[in-house]
Amino acid sequence: MPHTVALLAAASEDQGPGDTLRIVLLASLVGGVLLAWFLLRGYRNDGDDDDNG
Repeated sequence: MPHTVALLAAASEDQGPGDTLRIVLLASLVGGVLLAWFLLRGYRNDGDDDDNG
C-alpha cells in the first residue's frame, strides 16, 4: 500500500500540460514574429529600386 501512495503522490505532482503548453505558446509566438518579419520586409521601400514607374 505505501508503494501505491508514493505512485499517486508522484502522479499528482505533475498536474496538467502546463510546461508543454508554455513551450508551444512561446514557439508559436516566435514563429509568428519571424513570419511577420519575413513577409513584411518585402514591402519595405529603401529607395534603391527603379520600379517606381
